[in-house]
Amino acid sequence: MKSVMSKIVVAMVSLGLLAGLSTAVVAAEKLSAPILPKRTHNMVIQLSEDNEKVANLALNNAVNVQKEIGMDDINIEVVAYGPGLKMLVKDSPVAQRIKDLSVQNISFAACGNTAKKWEKDTGVKVELTEGAHMVPAGIVRILELQEHGYGYIRP
Repeated sequence: MKSVMSKIVVAMVSLGLLAGLSTAVVAAEKLSAPILPKRTHNMVIQLSEDNEKVANLALNNAVNVQKEIGMDDINIEVVAYGPGLKMLVKDSPVAQRIKDLSVQNISFAACGNTAKKWEKDTGVKVELTEGAHMVPAGIVRILELQEHGYGYIRP
């Protein structure tokens, strides 16, 4: 009786693992943007305030972590949504820093939902600064990155 129960438990666990694996594969296929190359560490930084000091703090965090760990050993993505989207537009007070950091293995994602609302409310098309890219939804992008092992930082 004990060996039959053991076999049943092993079968149930195996089915559960397979179901979890298939869910992970399906989730990976639906990403809003590609996951960055595999590195030792991964970090996503939320930027949701229209505040130059907070934006600079987020950028400083990214640079300091990169210096400590090494540029080739960490993926960093800054995701801006809501009022924070203003920090990724062409005339942003931190636009030049974003452009410079984007060539140093730091990725910048702008929320498409926020951009649509902005364009609807203002009638002005959102023009991102060089080095930033649009994703369908900023919150979803953060969730996706966390599901792929990214540590979440909110300055």
